[in-house]
Amino acid sequence: MQTNQLIDRLSTQLEPVRVLRPPLLRALAWLICVGLIGTAVVWRYAQLPAVLPRLTLPRVAVESFATALTAVTAVIAAFELSVPDRSPRWAWLPLPPFALWLAASGLGCLRNGWSLHEPAGFMGHSPHCFAFITGASVPLAIGLFWMLRRARPIHALPVAAVGTLGVAATAAFVLQFFHPFDVTVIDLALHLAAIGLVVLAGSLWRRSLLDPSLGESR
Repeated sequence: MQTNQLIDRLSTQLEPVRVLRPPLLRALAWLICVGLIGTAVVWRYAQLPAVLPRLTLPRVAVESFATALTAVTAVIAAFELSVPDRSPRWAWLPLPPFALWLAASGLGCLRNGWSLHEPAGFMGHSPHCFAFITGASVPLAIGLFWMLRRARPIHALPVAAVGTLGVAATAAFVLQFFHPFDVTVIDLALHLAAIGLVVLAGSLWRRSLLDPSLGESR
C-alpha cells in the first residue's frame, strides 16, 4: 500500500476519540453515585435509633470521619494515578486519614480489649463485619474499575491498590451504620483482614480488571 493510500484510508476510517473528563470529576461522579446508593441502603435497612447515639461519641465520630475521608481520598488518588501524566505521589494521599482511622480504632481497642464477651461468643458479631466489607466491596469495585479502565492506566498496580483501598474503606464506612457495638481487638483485626483481602485481590487481578490488552508492563 502506498503512503497516500494509507493516509487516505486512515483519514476516512478512523473514529473520533472520546476525551475523558478530568480525573477529579470522574472520581466525584463515582463518589456521589455510591453516596446516594449508600444513603438509600442505610435509610432503608439500618436501625438508626440504635446506631446514631454511638456515632455521636467523639472517638467514634473521628473514626467514622477518618474512614470516610480514607475512602474519598483513595478513590480520588486512584483516578489521578490512572492518568499517565500524574505524579505517583498521589498514592500517598489516603495514608494520613487511614492512619487516623487506625489510631481512633486503636483507642477503642484499648478501652474494650480483645472482645466484648457478648452472648455471641468471643468473636461476637465481628465475622459479620468481615463478610460485610468483603461482600460490599465486590459491586463497588466493579463500578470503580469499569470507570478506571477507560483511562487505560500504564501502571496498574498503584491504581488497583489505592482504588481497592477506597472501595474497602467505603464499605467500612457504610458498616458503621450497621455496627451498634464498639470496636475490639478482634473486631479491628477482622476489619483490617477484610480490607487487606480486598486490596490484595484487586492488586493480583489488576490486569484483567483494568484492561487485559495493555500488555505485561504492568
